[in-house]
Amino acid sequence: MQPSRDISRLIEIMAALRDPQSGCPWDLEQDFRSIRHYTIEEAYEVADAIEREDFSDLREELGDLLLQPIYHAQMAQEAGHFDIGDVVYAVTEKLIRRHPHVFGDVTADGATDAQNRWEAIKARERAAKADRRGETEPSLLDDVPQVLPALARAEKLTKRAAKVGFDWPDFTAVKAKVEEELQEVAEAQVSGDSAATHEEIGDLLFAVANLARHAGVDAEAALRDANSKFTRRFHYVEARCREDGIAPTEAGLERMDGYWNEIRKADKA
Repeated sequence: MQPSRDISRLIEIMAALRDPQSGCPWDLEQDFRSIRHYTIEEAYEVADAIEREDFSDLREELGDLLLQPIYHAQMAQEAGHFDIGDVVYAVTEKLIRRHPHVFGDVTADGATDAQNRWEAIKARERAAKADRRGETEPSLLDDVPQVLPALARAEKLTKRAAKVGFDWPDFTAVKAKVEEELQEVAEAQVSGDSAATHEEIGDLLFAVANLARHAGVDAEAALRDANSKFTRRFHYVEARCREDGIAPTEAGLERMDGYWNEIRKADKA
Protein backbone atom coordinates (compact mmCIF):
# COMPACT_ATOMS: atom_id res chain seq x y z
CA MET A 1 0.00 0.00 0.00
CA GLN A 2 1.31 3.46 -0.94
CA PRO A 3 0.74 6.83 0.74
CA SER A 4 -1.71 9.21 -0.89
CA ARG A 5 -3.16 12.72 -0.65
CA ASP A 6 -6.63 11.18 -0.80
CA ILE A 7 -8.25 10.76 2.62
CA SER A 8 -9.80 7.51 1.46
CA ARG A 9 -6.32 5.95 1.65
CA LEU A 10 -6.12 6.86 5.33
CA ILE A 11 -9.48 5.18 5.89
CA GLU A 12 -8.21 2.06 4.05
CA ILE A 13 -5.03 1.97 6.16
CA MET A 14 -7.01 2.22 9.39
CA ALA A 15 -9.31 -0.58 8.26
CA ALA A 16 -6.25 -2.71 7.44
CA LEU A 17 -4.72 -2.06 10.85
CA ARG A 18 -7.95 -3.26 12.48
CA ASP A 19 -8.39 -6.30 10.23
CA PRO A 20 -8.97 -9.30 12.57
CA GLN A 21 -6.88 -11.61 10.40
CA SER A 22 -3.96 -9.49 9.21
CA GLY A 23 -4.11 -6.30 11.28
CA CYS A 24 -1.73 -4.92 13.89
CA PRO A 25 -2.04 -6.71 17.26
CA TRP A 26 -1.76 -3.42 19.19
CA ASP A 27 -4.40 -1.65 17.12
CA LEU A 28 -6.73 -4.61 17.45
CA GLU A 29 -6.53 -4.42 21.25
CA GLN A 30 -7.66 -0.78 21.39
CA ASP A 31 -11.14 0.55 22.14
CA PHE A 32 -12.71 4.00 22.50
CA ARG A 33 -11.54 4.46 26.07
CA SER A 34 -8.01 3.23 25.54
CA ILE A 35 -7.26 5.75 22.78
CA ARG A 36 -9.26 8.72 24.04
CA HIS A 37 -6.22 10.25 25.79
CA TYR A 38 -4.33 10.12 22.48
CA THR A 39 -7.09 12.22 20.92
CA ILE A 40 -6.62 14.87 23.59
CA GLU A 41 -2.83 14.73 23.42
CA GLU A 42 -2.82 15.16 19.64
CA ALA A 43 -5.01 18.27 19.95
CA TYR A 44 -2.53 19.76 22.41
CA GLU A 45 0.37 18.96 20.11
CA VAL A 46 -1.41 20.81 17.30
CA ALA A 47 -1.86 23.80 19.62
CA ASP A 48 1.82 23.63 20.60
CA ALA A 49 2.96 23.66 16.95
CA ILE A 50 0.72 26.68 16.30
CA GLU A 51 2.12 28.57 19.28
CA ARG A 52 5.67 27.82 18.12
CA GLU A 53 4.71 28.79 14.55
CA ASP A 54 6.40 25.60 13.36
CA PHE A 55 4.39 24.84 10.23
CA SER A 56 6.35 21.71 9.38
CA ASP A 57 5.41 20.29 12.76
CA LEU A 58 1.87 21.61 12.35
CA ARG A 59 1.41 19.64 9.14
CA GLU A 60 2.55 16.45 10.87
CA GLU A 61 0.53 17.06 14.05
CA LEU A 62 -2.63 17.81 12.07
CA GLY A 63 -2.16 14.44 10.39
CA ASP A 64 -1.84 12.73 13.76
CA LEU A 65 -4.98 14.52 14.94
CA LEU A 66 -6.86 13.60 11.75
CA LEU A 67 -6.08 9.95 12.42
CA GLN A 68 -8.06 10.07 15.66
CA PRO A 69 -11.59 10.51 14.22
CA ILE A 70 -10.73 7.95 11.53
CA TYR A 71 -9.70 5.51 14.27
CA HIS A 72 -12.83 6.12 16.37
CA ALA A 73 -15.09 5.89 13.33
CA GLN A 74 -13.50 2.58 12.28
CA MET A 75 -14.22 1.08 15.70
CA ALA A 76 -17.76 2.52 15.63
CA GLN A 77 -18.34 0.95 12.21
CA GLU A 78 -17.13 -2.43 13.48
CA ALA A 79 -19.62 -2.16 16.36
CA GLY A 80 -22.45 -1.12 14.04
CA HIS A 81 -22.85 2.40 15.46
CA PHE A 82 -21.83 4.65 12.54
CA ASP A 83 -19.05 5.10 9.99
CA ILE A 84 -16.81 7.97 8.89
CA GLY A 85 -19.36 8.98 6.25
CA ASP A 86 -21.91 9.57 9.01
CA VAL A 87 -19.36 11.72 10.86
CA VAL A 88 -18.67 13.84 7.77
CA TYR A 89 -22.37 14.17 7.02
CA ALA A 90 -23.13 15.29 10.58
CA VAL A 91 -20.49 18.01 10.65
CA THR A 92 -21.32 19.33 7.16
CA GLU A 93 -25.02 19.41 8.04
CA LYS A 94 -24.21 21.27 11.27
CA LEU A 95 -22.02 23.86 9.53
CA ILE A 96 -24.70 24.53 6.92
CA ARG A 97 -27.41 24.78 9.59
CA ARG A 98 -25.37 27.13 11.78
CA HIS A 99 -24.42 29.45 8.92
CA PRO A 100 -27.74 30.53 7.40
CA HIS A 101 -26.08 33.85 6.54
CA VAL A 102 -23.73 31.97 4.20
CA PHE A 103 -25.80 29.01 2.97
CA GLY A 104 -29.29 30.46 3.37
CA ASP A 105 -31.17 33.68 2.84
CA VAL A 106 -30.28 35.30 6.20
CA THR A 107 -28.00 38.34 6.36
CA ALA A 108 -25.41 38.79 9.12
CA ASP A 109 -24.45 42.36 9.99
CA GLY A 110 -20.83 41.73 10.92
CA ALA A 111 -18.99 39.13 13.00
CA THR A 112 -20.90 39.89 16.22
CA ASP A 113 -24.26 39.33 14.55
CA ALA A 114 -22.98 36.08 13.01
CA GLN A 115 -21.77 34.91 16.44
CA ASN A 116 -25.12 35.78 18.05
CA ARG A 117 -26.97 33.78 15.40
CA TRP A 118 -24.59 30.84 15.95
CA GLU A 119 -25.25 30.92 19.71
CA ALA A 120 -29.03 31.13 19.20
CA ILE A 121 -28.93 28.07 16.94
CA LYS A 122 -26.78 26.20 19.47
CA ALA A 123 -29.30 27.05 22.20
CA ARG A 124 -32.08 25.50 20.13
CA GLU A 125 -29.91 22.43 19.54
CA ARG A 126 -29.29 22.06 23.29
CA ALA A 127 -33.04 22.25 23.90
CA ALA A 128 -33.65 19.57 21.26
CA LYS A 129 -31.03 17.29 22.86
CA ALA A 130 -32.60 17.77 26.27
CA ASP A 131 -36.01 16.93 24.82
CA ARG A 132 -34.64 13.69 23.36
CA ARG A 133 -33.30 12.80 26.82
CA GLY A 134 -36.67 13.56 28.37
CA GLU A 135 -35.47 16.70 30.12
CA THR A 136 -37.99 19.53 29.96
CA GLU A 137 -35.64 22.29 31.15
CA PRO A 138 -32.13 22.04 29.65
CA SER A 139 -29.33 23.85 31.43
CA LEU A 140 -27.03 26.31 29.70
CA LEU A 141 -24.17 24.33 31.18
CA ASP A 142 -25.25 20.88 29.98
CA ASP A 143 -22.81 20.53 27.10
CA VAL A 144 -19.72 22.13 28.64
CA PRO A 145 -17.42 19.09 28.48
CA GLN A 146 -16.28 17.63 31.79
CA VAL A 147 -12.95 16.62 30.24
CA LEU A 148 -11.87 20.17 29.41
CA PRO A 149 -8.82 21.39 31.36
CA ALA A 150 -10.20 22.79 34.62
CA LEU A 151 -9.16 26.39 33.93
CA ALA A 152 -10.65 26.37 30.43
CA ARG A 153 -13.86 24.79 31.72
CA ALA A 154 -14.18 27.39 34.48
CA GLU A 155 -13.91 30.15 31.88
CA LYS A 156 -16.49 28.48 29.64
CA LEU A 157 -18.91 27.93 32.53
CA THR A 158 -18.81 31.59 33.55
CA LYS A 159 -19.20 32.67 29.93
CA ARG A 160 -22.33 30.54 29.60
CA ALA A 161 -23.81 31.85 32.85
CA ALA A 162 -23.12 35.42 31.71
CA LYS A 163 -25.45 34.91 28.75
CA VAL A 164 -28.43 35.10 31.12
CA GLY A 165 -26.99 37.96 33.14
CA PHE A 166 -25.41 35.87 35.91
CA ASP A 167 -22.11 37.73 35.89
CA TRP A 168 -20.11 40.42 37.65
CA PRO A 169 -20.76 43.87 36.13
CA ASP A 170 -17.16 44.70 35.25
CA PHE A 171 -13.46 43.87 35.66
CA THR A 172 -13.20 45.84 38.91
CA ALA A 173 -15.94 43.78 40.54
CA VAL A 174 -14.27 40.52 39.53
CA LYS A 175 -10.91 41.80 40.77
CA ALA A 176 -12.51 42.48 44.15
CA LYS A 177 -13.86 38.92 44.15
CA VAL A 178 -10.36 37.56 43.46
CA GLU A 179 -9.00 39.57 46.39
CA GLU A 180 -11.81 38.27 48.60
CA GLU A 181 -11.06 34.67 47.63
CA LEU A 182 -7.34 35.18 48.25
CA GLN A 183 -8.13 36.42 51.76
CA GLU A 184 -10.30 33.34 52.36
CA VAL A 185 -7.42 31.10 51.25
CA ALA A 186 -5.17 32.82 53.80
CA GLU A 187 -7.76 32.37 56.55
CA ALA A 188 -8.20 28.68 55.71
CA GLN A 189 -4.46 28.16 55.74
CA VAL A 190 -4.14 29.78 59.16
CA SER A 191 -6.94 27.57 60.48
CA GLY A 192 -4.98 24.47 59.52
CA ASP A 193 -8.05 22.99 57.81
CA SER A 194 -6.63 21.31 54.69
CA ALA A 195 -10.07 20.59 53.22
CA ALA A 196 -11.06 24.25 53.57
CA THR A 197 -7.76 25.34 52.00
CA HIS A 198 -8.39 22.98 49.09
CA GLU A 199 -11.87 24.42 48.58
CA GLU A 200 -10.80 28.06 48.87
CA ILE A 201 -7.91 27.65 46.43
CA GLY A 202 -10.40 26.14 43.98
CA ASP A 203 -12.65 29.17 44.44
CA LEU A 204 -9.67 31.46 43.91
CA LEU A 205 -8.68 29.73 40.66
CA PHE A 206 -12.29 29.88 39.46
CA ALA A 207 -12.40 33.62 40.19
CA VAL A 208 -9.10 34.16 38.34
CA ALA A 209 -10.51 32.34 35.30
CA ASN A 210 -13.49 34.71 35.44
CA LEU A 211 -11.13 37.68 35.75
CA ALA A 212 -9.30 36.54 32.63
CA ARG A 213 -12.59 36.34 30.72
CA HIS A 214 -13.51 39.88 31.72
CA ALA A 215 -10.07 41.04 30.58
CA GLY A 216 -10.53 39.32 27.20
CA VAL A 217 -7.71 36.88 27.97
CA ASP A 218 -7.76 33.14 27.29
CA ALA A 219 -6.94 31.87 30.79
CA GLU A 220 -5.69 28.46 29.60
CA ALA A 221 -3.41 30.03 26.96
CA ALA A 222 -2.14 32.63 29.44
CA LEU A 223 -1.19 29.92 31.93
CA ARG A 224 0.52 27.87 29.20
CA ASP A 225 2.54 30.96 28.27
CA ALA A 226 3.42 31.51 31.92
CA ASN A 227 4.55 27.88 32.19
CA SER A 228 6.74 28.31 29.11
CA LYS A 229 8.23 31.52 30.49
CA PHE A 230 8.99 29.88 33.83
CA THR A 231 10.61 26.91 32.07
CA ARG A 232 12.79 29.16 29.90
CA ARG A 233 13.88 31.30 32.84
CA PHE A 234 14.63 28.29 35.04
CA HIS A 235 16.75 26.83 32.25
CA TYR A 236 18.74 30.08 32.39
CA VAL A 237 19.17 29.70 36.17
CA GLU A 238 20.48 26.16 35.67
CA ALA A 239 22.86 27.34 32.95
CA ARG A 240 24.22 30.13 35.18
CA CYS A 241 24.80 27.60 37.95
CA ARG A 242 26.83 25.49 35.55
CA GLU A 243 28.82 28.56 34.47
CA ASP A 244 29.69 29.26 38.10
CA GLY A 245 30.57 25.62 38.71
CA ILE A 246 27.90 24.96 41.31
CA ALA A 247 25.02 22.49 41.37
CA PRO A 248 21.53 24.02 41.64
CA THR A 249 20.96 21.93 44.78
CA GLU A 250 23.93 23.70 46.39
CA ALA A 251 23.42 27.19 44.97
CA GLY A 252 20.92 28.42 47.52
CA LEU A 253 17.85 30.58 46.99
CA GLU A 254 19.65 33.92 47.12
CA ARG A 255 22.09 33.02 44.33
CA MET A 256 19.39 31.43 42.14
CA ASP A 257 17.10 34.41 42.72
CA GLY A 258 19.92 36.64 41.50
CA TYR A 259 20.20 34.60 38.30
CA TRP A 260 16.43 34.71 37.93
CA ASN A 261 16.47 38.50 38.18
CA GLU A 262 19.13 38.62 35.45
CA ILE A 263 16.93 36.88 32.91
CA ARG A 264 13.85 38.72 34.14
CA LYS A 265 15.62 42.05 33.58
CA ALA A 266 16.80 40.92 30.15
CA ASP A 267 13.23 39.93 29.24
CA LYS A 268 11.89 43.34 30.20
CA ALA A 269 14.65 45.08 28.26
